[in-house]
Amino acid sequence: MMQSRNRWVWVVLGVLAVGVLASRCAPDRRTSRRATVSDVAAAAQKVYVAPGDLDEYYMFASGGHSGQVYVYGIPSMRHLVTIPVFTPYPATGYGFDDDSKAMLGSLTWGDAHHPALSETDGEYDGRWLFINDMNGRVARIDLRDFKTRQIFGPVPNVHGNHASSFVTPNTEYTMMASRFSIPLPEGTAVEIEKYATEYKGVVAALKVDPKTGEMSLGFQILMPPFDYDLGDAGKRVSDGWMFWTSYNTERATGKLEVTASQRDRDYIAAIDWRAAEKAAAAGQGDTIGGVKVLDPRRIPGLVYLMPCGKSPHGVDVSPDGKWIIGSGKLQGVTTAFNFEKIQTAIRNKDFTGEEDGIPVLRYEAIKEAEVPVGLGPLHTQFGPDGDAYTSLFVDSAIAKWKLGTWEVVDKVPMSYSIGHLSAAEGDSVSPDGKWLVGLNKLSHGRHLPVGPSQPESSQLVDITEEKMKLLLDAFTEPEPHYAQIIKADKLKPIEVYPKEENKHPLAIWDVKDAGVTRDGNNVLVKMIAVRSTLTPTSFEVRKGDVVKVAITNIEQTTDELHGFGLLGHNINIVVDPGETKTVTFTADKPGVFAYYCTNFCSALHQEMQGYLIVR
Repeated sequence: MMQSRNRWVWVVLGVLAVGVLASRCAPDRRTSRRATVSDVAAAAQKVYVAPGDLDEYYMFASGGHSGQVYVYGIPSMRHLVTIPVFTPYPATGYGFDDDSKAMLGSLTWGDAHHPALSETDGEYDGRWLFINDMNGRVARIDLRDFKTRQIFGPVPNVHGNHASSFVTPNTEYTMMASRFSIPLPEGTAVEIEKYATEYKGVVAALKVDPKTGEMSLGFQILMPPFDYDLGDAGKRVSDGWMFWTSYNTERATGKLEVTASQRDRDYIAAIDWRAAEKAAAAGQGDTIGGVKVLDPRRIPGLVYLMPCGKSPHGVDVSPDGKWIIGSGKLQGVTTAFNFEKIQTAIRNKDFTGEEDGIPVLRYEAIKEAEVPVGLGPLHTQFGPDGDAYTSLFVDSAIAKWKLGTWEVVDKVPMSYSIGHLSAAEGDSVSPDGKWLVGLNKLSHGRHLPVGPSQPESSQLVDITEEKMKLLLDAFTEPEPHYAQIIKADKLKPIEVYPKEENKHPLAIWDVKDAGVTRDGNNVLVKMIAVRSTLTPTSFEVRKGDVVKVAITNIEQTTDELHGFGLLGHNINIVVDPGETKTVTFTADKPGVFAYYCTNFCSALHQEMQGYLIVR
């Protein structure tokens, strides 16, 4: 019995001894946990925007094939609003009222990729946001009210408007380039075997009115049948030039992942847009598809080709305009080209050949450095003090490196497969250097499961210190490609349309003016929306009448929106305070149809209704 007890004592003492040794050799779990909690708390504090407080920046992100623009607050990454652009959006009635329906035309989808904020002297000025669409259109959003005010196009000759809508430093132009080359003029059918010689790409410049922002046709340039991807305008010393990446310089067809990856290098097209502007103003060029198109064969000096890493995606001009950064997706380096060397090579005719009459500059003559950033470099943004940030698709990371010394100083992993990235004021001449957002293509495993259709992942990175720090995951609808981040204090959006600014010919401001008038089978209904009645509360028409309802929201109070939903007619519009909208339809079936306010407005919101009677 005594031996048994002694045996148990020794076992207990042994266990205690092992525990003591283990405690001396292993880290304290509580200490480790406290360190982790501390890091999390520090990150959370940086991105936390208290209830009632406001974010420091707006981020405008393209909505890809949704056709919309998403607006986020930075650093909170809160989704603030969706701006409908190329597709109907019932939440705000976009695409249902007469004006937005007319803007959309026959197209009710769009693939929007690259938002571009208007600029003055290379600085974001907070007036307008431009956004492209693969259907050959560019839209302008007025940042006074965050509404799409113009959709221009489809622009003739531009097939697949991917390389768009990059603006020049004083918003003289918003630029476009074709992703897909086709025979010109449009409507010409040529067998694919003649692709290399009979198909053409096009670069186009849309003129922007400096006061109103209205877009109109500027000039176009005929280009070789390459696929044009991304662009950026020259700044400061390189102002007056525009740069576009291109791939498939092999002029291949078929399985392009094989046939278009044969050359060691593709090209960046460098275009002297001021020279092109002068040539167009002098009447040079041929009319193709109703547009004057300049041919570089006949007008030398417009375009030069810069050899770049294979299958380049981004081309990005540094804030001082001295460096043009080109990134080939199939290389492990990104190349810095020296603008001064480019000009010298042009003057000295330091060429290695030509493509459709366009000189090819000698790579060694214009290259300044090859920066070993990592695998799959796509796109570069800039910070102050010569900092540059390049997204790495294959590495799923962001590399930080230095302009001038070309030294890679840091990397931060992304989850997963980052595409573009956006830095605070990172496309301007004076980047802020506070925040960086990685726009990732995949998000699996980083959120609650939502079925096979996954959201996209956007990740916020703190770049205020020497080492980058990932702070926050955010998720968005499909599919952001690119974004721009602007200081919030540069924007002064209104919250109510002032009564005195409403010049709509059908606007009314007193319920006594509401009513119905008839001209043949055309019926005009002037309606007032105000808490909590739609006046008139009923009206009658005859079957076959064409009915136009003009609704004025006479509220002058923030956030008092009113809707007009008409059952049985696929109609829902939303009218902001002080705004007038019209909707036109044919009363093609008899009966009684309710209409009501679709936007919650007051305690008596449910009572805000009426009836259409069709005899």
